[in-house]
Amino acid sequence: MTHKILIVDDSKLARMAVVKALKALQPDWPRIEANNAEEALAQINEENPDIVLLDFNMPGKDGLAFAAELSQHSPRIAIAVISANRQVEVINRTEAVGATFLPKPLTEKALGDFLSTAVTRQADAAP
Repeated sequence: MTHKILIVDDSKLARMAVVKALKALQPDWPRIEANNAEEALAQINEENPDIVLLDFNMPGKDGLAFAAELSQHSPRIAIAVISANRQVEVINRTEAVGATFLPKPLTEKALGDFLSTAVTRQADAAP
């Protein structure tokens, strides 16, 4: 089964790195991209992704604030916040809003583990 993934990062280079890892792990899964939370919300409403990968530091609304909104708006979507800021406070705040913390630089293993868990949870929650 394929899952649609939304990648949200204001850095094109960072999005390309995530896409490269996704292609290695799940080459057939459709991917969509957004530069910021505003674009991401439009993509979510239009494309209905299953999984969202958010950069922590973005102009406007940061990834953590957007993850909190998204968790309430669309609880079925699996969310990961990606950041080089590995402080315990950031990790705890990420988990508190219902998202998974993934450290930068993002590795295929970390992304693969998150995707496996996300897919399993969504399958378990399906009616």
